[in-house]
Amino acid sequence: MSRTRRLVRKLHLWLGLSLGLLFVLLGLTGSVLVFYPEIDALLNPEVRVEGPVAPDLDRALATVRAAYPAKPGPWRFEVMGEGGAIPARFYNPPERAGADFAPMLVWISPDGAQVLRRTYWGDTAMTFLYDLHYRLLIGKTGALVLGYAGIALFVLVLSGLWAWWPRGSWRKALRYKGDAGPSRRWRDQHKLGGLWGLPLLLILTVTGVMLELPEESDAVLGAVVAPVEPMPHPASSAWEGKPVRVSDAMTVAQAAIPEARIAWVEVPGPGEGGFRIRMQAPGDPSGRFPHSFVWVDQYKGTLLAVSDARQANASGFINNWIHALHDGSFGGLATRILTALAGLIPLLLFVTGFRRWRLRAS
Repeated sequence: MSRTRRLVRKLHLWLGLSLGLLFVLLGLTGSVLVFYPEIDALLNPEVRVEGPVAPDLDRALATVRAAYPAKPGPWRFEVMGEGGAIPARFYNPPERAGADFAPMLVWISPDGAQVLRRTYWGDTAMTFLYDLHYRLLIGKTGALVLGYAGIALFVLVLSGLWAWWPRGSWRKALRYKGDAGPSRRWRDQHKLGGLWGLPLLLILTVTGVMLELPEESDAVLGAVVAPVEPMPHPASSAWEGKPVRVSDAMTVAQAAIPEARIAWVEVPGPGEGGFRIRMQAPGDPSGRFPHSFVWVDQYKGTLLAVSDARQANASGFINNWIHALHDGSFGGLATRILTALAGLIPLLLFVTGFRRWRLRAS
C-alpha cells in the first residue's frame, strides 16, 4: 500500500471518529425534516381543517391585526394552494427580542375569520428539530460550525472513496462476502453503503455547506461562475391614504408573472415597505420556497419591481436549486423519499466503520 493511500485512510478514520456522530445527527434530523410540513400537521390536528382552495387573505390580515394589535406588520402568509388553514408568520416579535430567529407562527381558518393556533419557532417539535439540524440550537455560531464541519464531511466522503478505489479487480472490490469473518463483513457493509449512498451524500453535503455559509458560497460562485445578482429592495410611495387590499396586490403580482403560482404574500406594516409576493414560475424546482418575487406599492397598488427566476444568471440558477436539492423536493414524493432514506446512510456508515475499527483495535 502506498504512503499516500495510508495517509488517506488515516484521514478518513479520524474524520469519521471525530465527526461521525455529527454526521449521524444531521442525517437523522434531515430525514425527518424532509416531511416536516406533513408531520407538523399530524402533530397538530387543530389546523387540519377543510376550506376553499383560494384563501381569504384580506380577512385573514384583518383577523391577525385585531388579535395582535401590537404587531402591525409585516406579516407573511403562505398560500398552500390546496385549501385548509392559512399559515402566517410575524417575524421579530418583541416578546422574543434577542433571539436569532423566533417568529410567531399563526394558523388562521380558511375563511380568514379565526386564529386556530399560535406558537413560536423553536417551541414545537418540528421547529426544534429544524433548529437542531440547521444551527445546532446556537444561532449563527451553529451555522458557522456546521458550514465548516460540512466541508470536513465532504472530505470524509471523498477520502472514503479514495481509500476504497480499487487498484485491481473491480468485481472483487464490489463484492460482499457474507460468509467472511466479522471484520470483513463490517468492512464490506461500510464500503457498499458508502458507494451506493455516495452521490446523495455528496449532494446533501455540498448543498448543506452552501445553505449554512451563503455569503462565502456567493463569493465562490461570483469568482468561479458569475457575479451573484442582488435582490431588489424597492420602496412604496409616500403615505397617500389607506393601504390597498392584499387581494389587489396579488392580482398585480399575478399579472406581472402570469404563468407563476403565488406561494407567499408578505404584507408590509406602516411605512415605505411594499407587498413582497413570492412566486413559483415554470421550471423553478422549489415549490414551497420558490425564487421569483414581485413587489407592489402598498398605497398605490402599482408594480414596483419583478425578479423572475427564469432570468437569473448561472450563479442564480445554481442558488435556486440548492434548497430543493437538499430537501429532495425537486422531484416530488419519489425524490423526497430517496432523500429521507439517504439521511439514514451516515448511521449505517458510522456503526459499520466503528465496529470494524474496534475489532481491528482489540
